[in-house]
Amino acid sequence: MVGYSGQSFDEDQALDLVRTAFDTITDRYPQHDVTVVSGLTNVGIPAIAYAEAARRGWRTAGVACARAAQYNCYPVDEEPVLIGKEWGEESRAFIENINVLIRVGGGKQAHTETAMAKEQGKPVFEYDLPAR
Repeated sequence: MVGYSGQSFDEDQALDLVRTAFDTITDRYPQHDVTVVSGLTNVGIPAIAYAEAARRGWRTAGVACARAAQYNCYPVDEEPVLIGKEWGEESRAFIENINVLIRVGGGKQAHTETAMAKEQGKPVFEYDLPAR
């Protein structure tokens, strides 16, 4: 799950989009267990995605760079994967740890990771959400 972390956005609209994305995933892959993997921080779209995953009883995981430790992090179910020192250095590991990518809004890194997932032939679900 990728999207805004530091930007301001309409949180109600974001929650609706996350729920739509998660409903789409359960409709398309009904026999699969779901683990939501995001950037570990408990802010922005990752926070919304993690909270919705927990509400649904899904597992959570985080892949981030070492800088994530400077922020409030979501208590993910799986051992966090920390790669590199700067944002973006973990992108390759993040893509390797997912089967499907969901993007809700997002800046440069979210769009880069979306392109990486597409290049690898992974299913991608994209939802535009304007920043404020």
